[in-house]
Amino acid sequence: MTSLIVTRHGESQANRDNIFTGWSDVDLTSKGYLQAQQAGRLIKNTGLNFTSVHTSMLKRAIITANIILAEIDQLWIPEYKSWRLNERHYGALRGKNKQLVAQEVGTAQVKLWRRSFKTVPPLLEAPDYDQRYAKLGVTIPLGESLQMAQQRLLPYWQDQIAPRLLDGQNQLIVAHGSTMRALIKYLENISDDEISSVEVPNGEPIRYDFDEQLNIVKKTFLQ
Repeated sequence: MTSLIVTRHGESQANRDNIFTGWSDVDLTSKGYLQAQQAGRLIKNTGLNFTSVHTSMLKRAIITANIILAEIDQLWIPEYKSWRLNERHYGALRGKNKQLVAQEVGTAQVKLWRRSFKTVPPLLEAPDYDQRYAKLGVTIPLGESLQMAQQRLLPYWQDQIAPRLLDGQNQLIVAHGSTMRALIKYLENISDDEISSVEVPNGEPIRYDFDEQLNIVKKTFLQ
């Protein structure tokens, strides 16, 4: 049996301030640091050893991953960072307060933008420039639905994570609410409608145990 643990980063400054964030790079709050430490302690209690940790190119996830690795005494394992694990891009909503946007367009519309699988948020007029992505030849999205985020995430799963799991290597993913929802949707074959009700709280690890064909044998919320 092989195990995968996935967890969302600890509370970010944007989470605290109720801001649409996406690919914007924000730090953790003091609460977020504590959540990351607690996530690490919960993971340590499983006794699992990992051969790799996978995270995004955004510091709220990277910092959380490093805190967890320190807590489980596995800072030495390879850490892979990919833009494919970045949070979904919220387009022109980026930087706006969610409550204020809801007052402007209605809570139903905001819920569609945030929770539905296929609804695309208002797009930016032009892509941003960021050297970390430019060096990779990656064009920053103008905005993404959850479906679009899943489409750019799955190649990383198929090329970098699934083969390691099939080889019997335990893996750890530290990423974001939307990309974790997109991955969970794929792993558990959740319908487009049902995914809207799936929540991935900050710093609460989920463990998947797989058989030799990568079928889920057990899912556990670490508490």
